[in-house]
Amino acid sequence: MCTHINPLECIIPPHMSKNIAENGTAEQRQKARNALTSSARMRAERAVVATITDLAKPVAAEGKHRNIFTANNGTNLPGTMVRSEGDPPSGDSAVDEAYDGSGATYDLFEQVFQRNSIDGNGMVLDSTVHYQVGYDNAFWNGHQMVYGDGDEDLPEPQRIFNRFTIALDIIGHELTHGVTQFEAGLVYRDQPGALNESFSDVFGSLVKQHLRNQTAAEADWIIGEGLFTSNVNGVGIRSMKAPGTAYDDPVLGRDPQPRHMSNYQDVTYDNGGVHINSGIPNHAFYATAMEMGGYAWEKAGQIWYLTLRDRLNPSSVFQEAAQQTYLVAGSLYGNGSPEQQAVRNGWSAVGIQVTEVDPGDPGDPGEPEDPGDTGGGGCSTVLVQFLDSVREIIAPKS
Repeated sequence: MCTHINPLECIIPPHMSKNIAENGTAEQRQKARNALTSSARMRAERAVVATITDLAKPVAAEGKHRNIFTANNGTNLPGTMVRSEGDPPSGDSAVDEAYDGSGATYDLFEQVFQRNSIDGNGMVLDSTVHYQVGYDNAFWNGHQMVYGDGDEDLPEPQRIFNRFTIALDIIGHELTHGVTQFEAGLVYRDQPGALNESFSDVFGSLVKQHLRNQTAAEADWIIGEGLFTSNVNGVGIRSMKAPGTAYDDPVLGRDPQPRHMSNYQDVTYDNGGVHINSGIPNHAFYATAMEMGGYAWEKAGQIWYLTLRDRLNPSSVFQEAAQQTYLVAGSLYGNGSPEQQAVRNGWSAVGIQVTEVDPGDPGDPGEPEDPGDTGGGGCSTVLVQFLDSVREIIAPKS
């Protein structure tokens, strides 16, 4: 769907917009067609702009620093500053939700994983709200967050989406795309892209659980909680607990996510099903966290974070993620520990088997890096990928 270096990683997948374009009212169909066209245009622009802006070093700050801008229903980014770190609430729900949500995401990564902001080096968290009129999406563009206001421009009976800042897990999801960008740099296609989406769902859910002080058993494991209006038959855009059950609606269609490799969908759209097949690793994390019990960020979250930071590469697939989370669990908690067995069982529940590796075997990469070392280990790989993509874009066609 996007270029794989700093892609326009949107929360609403193309198959959902396509269903609206086919099944909605005249107004809904027109909005969905506009959204699909707009996304395609922005992806093309992003690929060109990447030749300049992706080389810029992110602005760093001492400690947490958030800036919230408004696009005033236009498209210029970042827009007009409306709230900065330490400012009181603005009274604008979208502004204040973006401020609070980016803060909650920063807090999870800093307090639990000792990570200094999205890039590991104090990156300022910029967010823009009120993007376009009735824009039905939110995205991380490689530098900042951007949020639409949903279907506020439609008559109330036709509204599908609320404002996109309303869902804390969406804010955490999209900002985690930034973490992946600076670390493993997972290519946004096929299984690596589905892992990219899944890591964002995992940490998006953990942001919400951490803020609410919920155990794994208490959490809802829904991505996009509160995003749908009451007109929709659905609880969110994805369910990590029960992939394929988040919505079943006459306009949106039915949630297509599988929860097991036996139902893996080899499709040509959605960059090979990145928003679809992510249900498989999503459910593996859920099953792992539930078996471990307690707070999911304490053990399962640590294992998944260290795997993303230290063990994966841009082309990693599900089997590799399973194997590496298993090895990290052994490094953190001991080979054969209940935690390592929970990881094994979690992946087994979705049809992926891990193999035993002798700690002295060359296939075992050994201890993960110290959690306090938060340098962007994936950046050099990301830069090489980016330069390759630029050459592909500008190379003359034969």
